[in-house]
Amino acid sequence: MTNDVLLESKDEHGVLTLTLNHPATRNALTGTGLTEALLDAFARVEADPSIKALILTAEGKVFSSGGKLDEMARQIQPEVTPAALRQEYRHGIQRLPLALHNLEVPTIAAVNGMAIGAGCDLACMCDIRIAAPTASFAESFVKVGIIPGDGGAWFLPRIVGMARAVEMSMTGEPVDAQTALQWGLVSRVVPAEALMDTAQALAHKMTVNASDVIRMTKRLLREGQQSSLANLLEISAAFQALAHKTPEHAQIINDFMARKAAKSQSSSG
Repeated sequence: MTNDVLLESKDEHGVLTLTLNHPATRNALTGTGLTEALLDAFARVEADPSIKALILTAEGKVFSSGGKLDEMARQIQPEVTPAALRQEYRHGIQRLPLALHNLEVPTIAAVNGMAIGAGCDLACMCDIRIAAPTASFAESFVKVGIIPGDGGAWFLPRIVGMARAVEMSMTGEPVDAQTALQWGLVSRVVPAEALMDTAQALAHKMTVNASDVIRMTKRLLREGQQSSLANLLEISAAFQALAHKTPEHAQIINDFMARKAAKSQSSSG
């Protein structure tokens, strides 16, 4: 499915690529239809078992400019009440971190340029971030007199640590790609022309593994961020019981045992 603001493509390995495509606003997430298009796409990813990984990237020189200032101009009008704004957030952009963070398939942000405000947070919602040298990251809400209202205060400290999250959030200053690499905000910086090939190659290294096991592994990693060790071990035991019964696991073990038997016969002969 393709529309004016979000381009979609799926390769033969089950990797879906979503490309933000609203150049007029530098891929702003609010006031453009991008949030709604992303939510629709994420719902289809959850419902389609043939999709095994997701890459999120953008057209143009900017990954995402975050919130649209024209939309903020509407929000400051007297007739728009705080109660109404609260509901706009709850039923609007705040659905995005919940949907993206809870996707069972691995997600990779291929950050091609500036990721600003909610755009920075969108990248942080993904499991992995890789960046072109031209990428930068700015938790810049304070620069326009607002707070990170889309979950950035939850995601960013978990990725870069509290001190660096405070620095980024309270100065609003951008972090370049190399600094992002040093801070663990991205795992790789690659030449711009290799960005998508690198993202796809990384996704393919995941999709060759059993899809159900990948999904359960991601769920365990998510649970490990907030569960006690005892609770995580209980969930792990249940998931492991399921993993032992997958056909992929059986094939791997049977192949190993066949090789071992053949080697034993060769040695004895």
